[in-house]
Amino acid sequence: MSQNPFEGLGGAGGFDMNALLAQAQQLQSQMEEAQARLQSQKFTGASGGVSVEVTGSGDLAGVTITPGTFDGSSSEDLEDLGDLLVAAYRDAKAKADAEAQAVLGPIAGGAAGGGFPGLG
Repeated sequence: MSQNPFEGLGGAGGFDMNALLAQAQQLQSQMEEAQARLQSQKFTGASGGVSVEVTGSGDLAGVTITPGTFDGSSSEDLEDLGDLLVAAYRDAKAKADAEAQAVLGPIAGGAAGGGFPGLG
C-alpha cells in the first residue's frame, strides 16, 4: 500500500495538483485586485441634511452636514443629528456592501462552485 493518498488520482480525468494550485493563485490575484479597487471607491449615503462617504471596505471617509439644518445648542436637534448620521452611514455602507458582493461574489463563487479541476 502506498503512502501517497493522491497516487491513484493522477492522469486523464484525475486530480491535477498543478492545475489546482495555478487556479488558486489566479483566484487569489483576482480577489486582491478586486479588493484594492473596492478600497479606492467611495460610496455616499444620505439622510435628512446629512451625508457621509465611506470606502469600499466600509471605513468612514467624510461627513457633510447642510448648514443651517441643525441648532447646535438644541439637545433635540443634536440627538436627531446623531440618528441621521447613523442612518446616512448605514445607507452608504449598504451601497458599499452591494458593490462588494457584485464584484467579489463571482470570484469567490468560482472556487465554491466547482471551479477547481478534479473537484467537480
